[in-house]
Amino acid sequence: MPYVNIKITREGATAEQKARLIKGVTDLLVEVLGKNPATTMVVIDEVEMDNWGIGGESVTVRRGRQSG
Repeated sequence: MPYVNIKITREGATAEQKARLIKGVTDLLVEVLGKNPATTMVVIDEVEMDNWGIGGESVTVRRGRQSG
């Protein structure tokens, strides 16, 4: 029973995009490992950019600096 957890920053991923991720990951596990899609779980967690840190700073700060 595969369990895949995808974490992305909350930036407006659409329901269609998330559905494509879920299907794509499921299909990949079927193709590569022969897993049963009926027992494959995929969870997408959307994290606020203030709660995601890279290199000692939040994504919000990092992206603000890059766009300025």
